[in-house]
Amino acid sequence: MGIKKFEDIISWKKSNDLALLVYKLFKENSDFSFKNQIQRAVISISNNIAEGFERRSNKEFIHFLYIAKGSCGEVRSMIYIAEELDYISKKEFNNLYDRLIEISRLLSGLIKSL
Repeated sequence: MGIKKFEDIISWKKSNDLALLVYKLFKENSDFSFKNQIQRAVISISNNIAEGFERRSNKEFIHFLYIAKGSCGEVRSMIYIAEELDYISKKEFNNLYDRLIEISRLLSGLIKSL
């Protein structure tokens, strides 16, 4: 029994939840360029999982999963800056960091399974 739609993929669900959280955390942030970049990077994770799945080719899916994994790293890098600039608290940083690590591991596992 294979995955029939991208919405069933655990890494997509978790990255979609993460995107919603990041959008909420930075909603009131007045640093437009930072907010724009982290929002674009975080939404890229779930979007690339979805796009790759819809290509219906393992080779292309894997390619898009690597892009999603790269976006995970980009967001992880940005949360260090966000914490240093007091855009987020240490608790928020830890929550985001843990979620990003989990998604990255899930993506690695999915890539290996393909």
